[in-house]
Amino acid sequence: MACSATAQIIQPLSINSARSVDNSDACTKTLSPSSFLGSTPRINKKLFAVNKSISPLARRPTTVFAVSSDVVKEKKLKSNSSLSNLLITKKEGLELYEDMYLGRAFEDMCAQMYYRGKMFGFVHLYNGQEAVSTGFIKLLKKEDYVVSTYRDHVHSLSKGVPAREVMSELFGKTTGCCRGQGGSMHMFSKEHNVLGGFAFIGEGIPVATGAAFTSKYKREVLKEDCDEVALAFFGDGTCNNGQFFECLNMAALWKLPIVFVVENNLWAIGMSHVRATSDPQIWKKGPAFGMPGIHVDGMDVLKVREVAKEAIDRARRGEGPTLVECETYRFRGHSLADPDELRDPAEKAHYATRDPITALKKYMAENKLVSEAELKAIDKKIDELVEDAVEFADKSPVPARSQLLENVFADPRGFGIGPNGKYRCEDPKFTEGTAQV
Repeated sequence: MACSATAQIIQPLSINSARSVDNSDACTKTLSPSSFLGSTPRINKKLFAVNKSISPLARRPTTVFAVSSDVVKEKKLKSNSSLSNLLITKKEGLELYEDMYLGRAFEDMCAQMYYRGKMFGFVHLYNGQEAVSTGFIKLLKKEDYVVSTYRDHVHSLSKGVPAREVMSELFGKTTGCCRGQGGSMHMFSKEHNVLGGFAFIGEGIPVATGAAFTSKYKREVLKEDCDEVALAFFGDGTCNNGQFFECLNMAALWKLPIVFVVENNLWAIGMSHVRATSDPQIWKKGPAFGMPGIHVDGMDVLKVREVAKEAIDRARRGEGPTLVECETYRFRGHSLADPDELRDPAEKAHYATRDPITALKKYMAENKLVSEAELKAIDKKIDELVEDAVEFADKSPVPARSQLLENVFADPRGFGIGPNGKYRCEDPKFTEGTAQV
């Protein structure tokens, strides 16, 4: 599916009178309670408004916002369209393409290295979901926070963590962003404010909420010049967990500068999303707590970017949180250990035709923003960057045994360091279980 430049504005839809509007000529159709799969057009800022004229006790939302259709018909630009009608500039398009291609090439290389025995444990790849990471994170400042899941490599790359550091972490080397102690599911970078990937679903949401609270506290209590925003990424399988609801409530109550980004790839490991929840329309949970809920086509980076920009700006202005459901699809199994036999081949084939990178390339080519040569130059640059990351990681040293207990205890002298000032794990008797502790 190509990125549509002429998507129309959709008006708010009453939750009590939602009904399907089926217009074969329309670019979108309104979302009925029974429909789910879909995408969103250009978003009117009114969709993010929360009615402030009613009292807090009466703020059970009377309207929710979303649009949906499984396949959005592309409307071709007229020959006399001006540059002002374009959704992005050439510079922006190249930046988006480079970041998305980096994510795809990096993950493809991870698959190769995993099967060659260079990586250990579970490795969850992001192929197919690049529009979400790029669409949101490339709008952030370096000071803003990103909290991820176990599928965290590409989030880290989008936030600026060097490919060498991410690959080295996957290899378990000291040159990794966590010195080899985090691995695939636990990327962290203090420098880039990546506050971690989290292996258990829902774990990262309270951390992101805390980061948003920190930003608000600095600004309003400490009177610091602080407008940092937090992004919490998580999947559809998380949205029935208690931590999710608790944090939505807290963020709405305190108007925290956070965006809750649901990467709904339709499958929680091998469980279909529509079988696991009473109402598969996750965006509805936002208005239930008094915040905007938005549903967007997560396979279209331009649509994601437009929604992300307003949600992030809204948080930065102090107007509170937003819940954004990005409907996307992973092109590989849950992890590289997953044979991916549960999903319907026809479903996988359908989403393969909606590759977000191909869609962006098509949009830029049709609007004469870039040439094929420019895109090939980026491909070559990224391929070389990923190859360099692998070579760097492969040659990097493994952590010393003395690093084993570092960053485990706040005061390692209480356990990790013996009376002689050396780490207990350096004592051969320690690993034998005979060392006195």
